[in-house]
Amino acid sequence: MQLKRSSQGFSLVELAVVVAIMALLIGGAVMTLSAQLELRQHEETQQRLQSAAEAVLGHALVHRRLPCPARFTSDASHSQGQESFCTGATGTCAGSETTAVQAHGNCSNFYSGFLPAASIGASPVDSSGFAVDAWGNRIRYAVARDVTGCTTTPPANTRVFTSQNNLKTYGIGCRPNDLDVCTTASCAARAVSTETAVFLVFSTGKNGAVSSAYGADETENTNGNARFVMRTPSGPDSALGAFDDQVLVLPVGRVYSRLLGAGILP
Repeated sequence: MQLKRSSQGFSLVELAVVVAIMALLIGGAVMTLSAQLELRQHEETQQRLQSAAEAVLGHALVHRRLPCPARFTSDASHSQGQESFCTGATGTCAGSETTAVQAHGNCSNFYSGFLPAASIGASPVDSSGFAVDAWGNRIRYAVARDVTGCTTTPPANTRVFTSQNNLKTYGIGCRPNDLDVCTTASCAARAVSTETAVFLVFSTGKNGAVSSAYGADETENTNGNARFVMRTPSGPDSALGAFDDQVLVLPVGRVYSRLLGAGILP
């Protein structure tokens, strides 16, 4: 007896099921790869912030002071990744900043500047000389302007941490008195005790751009004042708003310890 060869193929329903399964598998693989990439970028940015902090400390050991932040106002007006100073020992200087080092240490932008990568030898940098995180966003840097508790009280408006002469003169008795690192923009609680943070470096994270849509906490980190937020990341659906900034705070004790160990202070 001759057997009949079956020529029946897949039905449309069966094909649809196969396609749906493949789509789910591919989608899951893409999501996994995306999550792995984001984790790597997060970790790489943490490493860059650590390296940035070490570069700042290295600058302090060589120049016996903390560097001033770099300035970026626009593509046509910025310090090319170098420190930015005011020529006057006190006050502000919008529009008349200089990259020439000033002995008085009056920075042009203590709280709204960027890591001075060109001055401290940090990398990698973008085409304008600014250090960047793993997403290509510029790394920010803020340094304490005001002091308190000095053994010998300096004259009003004296910049201690960013001036070699003033840091040597007033020494390790001074504590920073302006950088305020909180867990939210309202500062109901603090992530770092007051009179502790002498400088901080931070990344604005994957979302990078400044937007009120990201919530008050992210906006607080780039609004130019002395208050900063450091907290657990959250998505846009959070009651506190999106937050993916990575903030690294350096306590004044660590800076003094390095300077003491190197014989620079007292």
